[in-house]
Amino acid sequence: MGGFDADRVVDDFVAGRLTRRDLVARLMALGAAICGAPAAARPLGRAEESAPTFSAQSVDHVALSVSDVSRSAEWYARHLGLRVTSQDESSAFLSCAGGDFLALFRSSRAGLNHYSFGIRGYDQQDAARRLRAAGLAPKPRGGRMYFDDPDGIEVQVSPE
Repeated sequence: MGGFDADRVVDDFVAGRLTRRDLVARLMALGAAICGAPAAARPLGRAEESAPTFSAQSVDHVALSVSDVSRSAEWYARHLGLRVTSQDESSAFLSCAGGDFLALFRSSRAGLNHYSFGIRGYDQQDAARRLRAAGLAPKPRGGRMYFDDPDGIEVQVSPE
């Protein structure tokens, strides 16, 4: 992808070279590009030579760790037109017009918390089985399933 990768985007955000808005936009663009790339253009690793573990249908949401949930929720509402759908002292969920959402979680360290892909026909037990079969460590929480990418960035899969 011409040197555009999630690691570099997150590093730029942590170093203060990107705003949260830029971080969200670039990660969503990267996810859209990966999902839309022809199979021949995608780099293949040994585990990817067969069918993929999942078939992501959308970038469901991005979750950020923020120092002040109220301040960040107000910022995203004011500057991006997101609508707060629920909020408390430790988290806020803001919806986009298209149905995707942004999650904010209070933390002493700002940055990417996790991102989620919508999976058609999602089933938590099936997701755990697929992850184990792919050599990944499933981390179930509630009805959601999380796992780490090669750099330790948390990925979530959820219903489409």
